[in-house]
This record gives sequence, structure tokens and C-alpha cells, in this order.
Amino acid sequence: MDPVDAVAHLTPQHWATANRHLLRKALAEFAHERLIVPEPLPADDGWYEVHSDDRGVSYRFAARRLALEHWHIDPASITRHRGAEELPLDVVDFCLELRGALGLSAEILPVYLEEISATLAGAAFKLARPALDAAALARADFQTVETGMTEGHPCFLANNGRLGYGSHDQHRYAPEAARPVRLVWLAAHRDHSTFTCSTELDYDTLVREELGEATLARFATTLADLGLDLDDHHLIPVHPWQWWNKLSVTFAGEVARRHLVCLGTGPDEHLAQQSVRTFFNISNPRQHYVKTALSVLNMGFMRGLSAAYMEATPAINDWLADLIAGDEVFQSLGVTILRERAAVGYRHRQYEAATDRYSPYRKMLAALWRESPVPGLAPGQRLATMASLLHLDRAGDSFAVALIEESGLPAGRWLRRYLDAYLAPLLHAFYAHDLAFMPHGENVILVLDGGVVQRVILKDIAEEIVVFDPDADLPPPVRRIQVRAPEEERLLSIFTDVFDCFLRHLNAILVTADVLTQEEFWRTVAECAADQLDRTPHLADRFARYDLFTERFALSCLNRLQLRNNRQMVDLADPSAALQLIGTLRNPIAAYRPAVTGRPERP
Repeated sequence: MDPVDAVAHLTPQHWATANRHLLRKALAEFAHERLIVPEPLPADDGWYEVHSDDRGVSYRFAARRLALEHWHIDPASITRHRGAEELPLDVVDFCLELRGALGLSAEILPVYLEEISATLAGAAFKLARPALDAAALARADFQTVETGMTEGHPCFLANNGRLGYGSHDQHRYAPEAARPVRLVWLAAHRDHSTFTCSTELDYDTLVREELGEATLARFATTLADLGLDLDDHHLIPVHPWQWWNKLSVTFAGEVARRHLVCLGTGPDEHLAQQSVRTFFNISNPRQHYVKTALSVLNMGFMRGLSAAYMEATPAINDWLADLIAGDEVFQSLGVTILRERAAVGYRHRQYEAATDRYSPYRKMLAALWRESPVPGLAPGQRLATMASLLHLDRAGDSFAVALIEESGLPAGRWLRRYLDAYLAPLLHAFYAHDLAFMPHGENVILVLDGGVVQRVILKDIAEEIVVFDPDADLPPPVRRIQVRAPEEERLLSIFTDVFDCFLRHLNAILVTADVLTQEEFWRTVAECAADQLDRTPHLADRFARYDLFTERFALSCLNRLQLRNNRQMVDLADPSAALQLIGTLRNPIAAYRPAVTGRPERP
């Protein structure tokens, strides 16, 4: 790629727009997490000011405060001042000026600033691309919606760092680039690799379905020319970036010894998803997603995959699929999962001897295959990532509002249909099975019909579900998801992950678009919750033990995790240990606690 063209999106206009947008988010989310305390400006209703650590620089802005201490800030109102001088907006400067308030250590600060710069560069890249307005995007196909997302995680400021990617990689592999990719395939000798799969699948069936006979024959010939036999190897799909930048160098000894053999690219074209390292098959959309290892630092984690960790993935998915299939409530709610049906990984013995389980050197070569949602669609239905509900186009118009308008339903009824599909299954999982998901926007797929959410599909199962019950009788491979968490923290899987990290933002979008009041929004949430509790009266003791209508709940802060350690925010084996709990939030559904009849009361 021409080096000039690679940075053509980095213009003064795009950079200024990206900084204003990200600074709005910094002020809003850092205020929400109580890292900064905006001070009301005298005699200016709705105007606030934030000072730098030394109080030499100030930021002024107009804001509306909503439920869950959400700061809805008008980005056009933000100004930066040093005395009488107005300064340009710069998020890197903001982080430097408030490094004390943000708790940025000398070790973390430069890497965090690099992530902020990369996030801004990604925003500028998106601004330079053609974009659909919200109404057109709401009627678009699944992958157009997926590649049209611009925001990333709604809470994290540095959510698009992708440290390791160069500017040319942004054009080639970023989800928003929407460039088809052919995966690189490696043959890994079975003495050094592991493969596991669902009970109804086997290795030979999988690779024939994924690659076809002609490609398998080509791979077999390549190996035979080296005096090797295809049957002695596992085939592993690899992100092209990972091959060129890591495996061909860091695993050079394994390649030289023919423990690993590069076979070239596969026959199908794929699109990178919002999760960056997962690919959707656009040549055959009914085929599996492929999740690959990617040694790129993004939003608090190196996005590798551990061969050892992936080994139990199919068993965990089989267990959860059976649980959902055997539960009448889950079946009535229509929720399904995309099973991760097979996993393959390579064990580099030298790096394993030199490192602990957290090391990125143990996460460089593994992959898994996840079901596609396409075969499960009924006629007339379409798919969209749930992240789309928080999407605003460049004019500030909402994807969610566009769906409401398409549906023809009153906004409250549309919201209730969505909550019945999304919130109700999560509540049932928690109260009936002590089971919690990580149900953020990128991990949930909406099934839409006429703009109405019919049901949801949950994905990214094995890495991001937990069972809280320490006495649950789980099969040995599944016991990894069993965690010990304090009683008072368990319901945060709903309060934090659903209420604070998703519904808080959706509420702000619908309220400021004047399609609902926030009282109507949270009353609808309460009605959905109360009806779900009514549906399972045998769980009354659980409902009393974990009170969803409690007056307040702990504020769990995500940015504080990343500001403290932006390389390994959380140990997935012990997620509770890393929580940053700072005071409490008023529960927006507490005012609608169900009466004896089970229906929410008006306050």
C-alpha cells in the first residue's frame, strides 16, 4: 500500500472531530466512575467544569444527568481553557493533564496514551469512509451492520487500540475496513497440537466441511512433497497478520523443524467482526465463524488464544446447549447460543517451559470454530449485532430509533419486546442456574423481523460465562467456569453488565431522542423483570436472596480496571478479584418494586 494513502484519513478535520467525540466520552465515563467530579458553573444551569490536576486547565461543557449517574454531554458544547485562552481539544493532553485524577502510573501512562492515539486514528479512519445513515443501516444486511459500527465498547475510553496493527493493517484487517480476508492455514504435527470437538462432530468431518476435498488434496500434496503425511497433522486456521508478524518469526524454529508447515490460504473469503480476531465466512455464510489467535493488545487484553484454555471449549458449549434445550423457560423465551463446536491449539514446549499461564507467548497459535447464526433464521428475519442499538450515525440519529420507526410499535412496546428477548433469559439464567454471561453488545446477536427484536443469540460462551454455585455438579471439563464470588457481588452480573454497561446508554439514546421518558424506560425494565420473576415462583427464595429491586447496588468501574492494568485487566479464572467497586448507584427500578400482585408499582 502507498504510504501516503495509508494515512490519508489523518486530516485536521477528522482528527478534531475524533477528539471532540472521544473527549465527550472521557468526560462522561470518567465522571460516571467518579474519577473526576464536574463542578456546576455558577448561574449556568446544566453547565459544568472539570479542572486539570494543577487547576491550570479547565474543560467546560453542557450536560444532562440521567439515571445511573449517566452524564449525557453535548459534544458541541465542550471547550478547553487556560485562563482566558481557549485551547484545542486533545484527548492525549486531557489524560496528561488529569493523570493524577485518573491514577495513571508512570508504567501504564505511555501505553495508555498509545491506545488513545490508536483509538483516535481508528475514529478518523471511520470518518473518512462512506457511511449509511441510521435508517438505511437499520435495514441493511448482517455484515453491513457489523462493519458499520463506529463506537466500540460504550464504557471504555481506549476501546480501539489494536496495538500491533500498522496503518496498512487498519486498511486490511480492521472490521470497519470491510475487506475480505483469506485465512492462512498451518499443518501442526499431532505430537505438538490438540484438537477437541462437540460430541456429534469429529476432526475429519469438520475439516472437510470447512475446506472441501480439493483444498484438502492441495494441502496433502504440499505436505507429501516435504515427505510428510496430512494424517499426522492438525490443520489450524491463522489470522494473516499473526502469520506474518508473529508465527513466521517467533515460531521460526517450529517451522524449520517442520513441526509447523505453512500451507497457504484457504478457499473462502471472510470478514473480520467487531471482536477483531473472529471471522464471518462471506463465501458461505452458513459455515462456521473462525476465531483466531491475534497477538494484538486491545481493550485491556492481548487478543491471543491459549491452546490449553481452548481445549475445554467444546465441552463447555455442549453442556450449556443441553442446559438451555432442557429448560422450558429458556425455550419459551427463544434464546439460543452459537456453540463453539471445535478448538485446535499448538503447544510450544519451550515457551511453555519459560512462562506462566498468563503469558502472551502461550496464546499465539490456537483457533476455534463457532456456529453461524444464518441457518437458524426463519423467512423474513435478519440479524444485527446488539451493539447496533447504541449506534448513532454522523448526524446523531439512532439505529434503535430507526428500528422503532420501522416496527410501527409505540416505543414502550418495542422496548418491552427487546427486553423480553434479552433481559428475561439473563435473569432466568442467574436465578434458576446461578449462571452469568458477559452479555455486552458485541456478544449478543439480535434476530429482527420488521424492526422488532424477536429473540437473541448469545455467543463467545466458553471464555465469558461463569457458574457461581460452588457445589454445582458439573462435568470435569466444564468445572473451569465455576468461580467463587462473594454473595454481594453475584448480582452485579446483571446490575453492572446489563443495567450500567448497556441499558444506561440505551436509556440515554431513547430519552434524548424524545421517544420515551426515562421513567417509562426503567418502568418497562421493571415490568419485564417482575414478569420473569412471576413466571418462576419456585425460585422465590432466590429472588429474595438476590434482590433485583434493591435500592442501591455497587458501582463497578471498567475504566479503572484498564487504567490500572491495560495489559491484563481481569483473570478470567477469578474475575471477582479484579473488581473496582467505588460506592453505589441508585437502582433505577427500585421505585417499581413489585407489589403482592407481582406487578411493578408506580412510585
